[in-house]
Amino acid sequence: MRKVFITAIILGSMISCKTEGEKSENEAVAQDSVKADEFVYMTEQFADLKIIRYQVSSFDKLSAQQKELAYYLYQVSLSGRDIIYDQNYKHNLVVRKALENVVANYQGDRTTLDWEAFMTYTKRVWFSNGIHHHYSTAKLKPGCSRGFFDTVISETNTQLDGKIVDVLFDDSTDMKRVNLDPEKDLIAGSANNFYEDGITQEEVEAFYKAKIDSKDETPISYGLNSTLIKDENGELTEDVWKVGGRYSAAIEKMVFWLQKAVAVAESEEQKKGFELLIKYYQTGDLKVWDEYNIKWAGTTGDVIDYINGFIEVYGDAMGYRATYESIIQIKDFDASERMKVLQDNVQWFEDNSSIAQNHKKENVTGVTYKVVNAVIESGDAAPSTPIGVNLPNANWIRAKHGSKSVSLGNIVEAYSLAGGSKMLEEFCYSDEEYQRSKKHGKMASKLHTALHEVVGHASGKLEAGIGTPKETLKSYASTLEEGRADLVALYYLLNPKLIELGLMETLEIGKAEYDSYIRNGLMAQLRRIEKGEIIEEAHMRNRQMVAGWVYEKGQAENVIEKKQKEGKTYFVINDYEKLQVLFGELLSEIQRIKSQGDYEAGKNLVEGYGVQVDEAIHAEVLERSEKLNIAPYGGFINPRLVAEEKEGKIVNVTIEYPTDFSDQMMEYAKNYSWL
Repeated sequence: MRKVFITAIILGSMISCKTEGEKSENEAVAQDSVKADEFVYMTEQFADLKIIRYQVSSFDKLSAQQKELAYYLYQVSLSGRDIIYDQNYKHNLVVRKALENVVANYQGDRTTLDWEAFMTYTKRVWFSNGIHHHYSTAKLKPGCSRGFFDTVISETNTQLDGKIVDVLFDDSTDMKRVNLDPEKDLIAGSANNFYEDGITQEEVEAFYKAKIDSKDETPISYGLNSTLIKDENGELTEDVWKVGGRYSAAIEKMVFWLQKAVAVAESEEQKKGFELLIKYYQTGDLKVWDEYNIKWAGTTGDVIDYINGFIEVYGDAMGYRATYESIIQIKDFDASERMKVLQDNVQWFEDNSSIAQNHKKENVTGVTYKVVNAVIESGDAAPSTPIGVNLPNANWIRAKHGSKSVSLGNIVEAYSLAGGSKMLEEFCYSDEEYQRSKKHGKMASKLHTALHEVVGHASGKLEAGIGTPKETLKSYASTLEEGRADLVALYYLLNPKLIELGLMETLEIGKAEYDSYIRNGLMAQLRRIEKGEIIEEAHMRNRQMVAGWVYEKGQAENVIEKKQKEGKTYFVINDYEKLQVLFGELLSEIQRIKSQGDYEAGKNLVEGYGVQVDEAIHAEVLERSEKLNIAPYGGFINPRLVAEEKEGKIVNVTIEYPTDFSDQMMEYAKNYSWL
């Protein structure tokens, strides 16, 4: 629950393009042959997706030891790739391998519309790490006919059970990977593979109620790294993801490469962190996971850093089980130093927040923030990636030992350089709003991300005796937490303190982010869902909840006005200062809900403002967006690290930039299919 994803309005500002002099689509480009103005960022667009590339400009500045370390961690990341496919859905690996066998071996005509539709479906499965959409979690259906699908399966001697093919094409089975509808059983209604078929929400709640001591001030993350199954006696038990347990083959490979990383660690602290992570993967012990997170959070001086583990629980409607995720990164020292003032003043932000005094932390501990360049992303971080991360997730570790926040600078830059301004032109009401966004939008987005991660997730505390949000707020915990962190950022973006600290030059930057947030939350993000659907993804719910609440509460004073121009709808901010006050009021209420574990208030807030869609506005947004032909989602082709060995030892590591998404997916299938 600690990720920030680039918003739909920013994503929407990108336009598909081809650049003169682009390399052939199957050719990898070595770093030293690419000039900044020659690098091709956008490679293709299909369905609702666009594929982008990113550069790691600082890689050549690494020492030989640092490059070797990066290579080992690169291998760790990709070795766990299969895990998320199986976590997302029980048939995903079988389906993916079948599709890949067809792609590798089909000898028929690859120019037909049916083949194009088959390939689009295959690429969507790769992009989503399974057969359910990466964002909406709705089931993806093949665009080709059932007859053509059966033909290519048969002609390539591909093994795929007909009953599974039936599921791919029907409109009734396993339709949602994550079901957040409280009126339905959250487990039975979700197609993910975290719970054995037949287990109910009521059983899960009873199982963990018996295990969890709400008075424990240092609780483990119950259920984080296991599949809940029934034993031979019909009793619930956890099938732990570890060496010798579920996913052992992949985890063994991860441990193999982590052991190599130990030998070239940059510092003793980093080495100890690797050793604890290895111990955790070998034992599955969640107390060891806590020990590792404490060590990891306190290790801040290295150039190479990493995120690896079963981390985020968005994929489990119950909020217990985490998907596999890995990001390897290089610190951007110059950019990190410019933003250091934020972490140095985090206590000021806590003290001056709009939340109730008894919900403020007396001492905000160990918060660090840095800008990094991603080297490789895998699992839940790829191909669709966050632009900011704040970890660890355990509240007590964050309170006692601190946290690390990162902004993925080269990912943000790639999004920016791959884009255009058509969405802004379409959804900005006035030229003043448009010009403000063009001039200040990039900085506004960066500051929002930094404040969200560094200050937002680190702020506030629970009242004594209150359980963790996943226990008290249940399926609404993620939406409320992301809304809370967004509101911290929004509340301060119009505060002159940011100018005093040198973080921005003018409050126009804050206004640009207010414009963007309201545009996106009330309109632009709706292009991500199909007509007739409700909002189910946590980040989308959070944005509409916040924007919808302040719009309603400010109507008496016309703080935000719904306007029409040339038959088009716009939401225009008339009073930025009053909007800031409203953001502060909602922040205080959501913090109260979290601090007191007020489930009913949280449910009413999310269901009342974040879920239902204005059908007329939605239809208009879809119509206006369709004309722009801009995919609402973006994801990335990873760089490739290549090790040069001599007498069994790595003597050099180089970086390459593949240009074709399908080729990379087939390469990964060949080299990293461990399950």
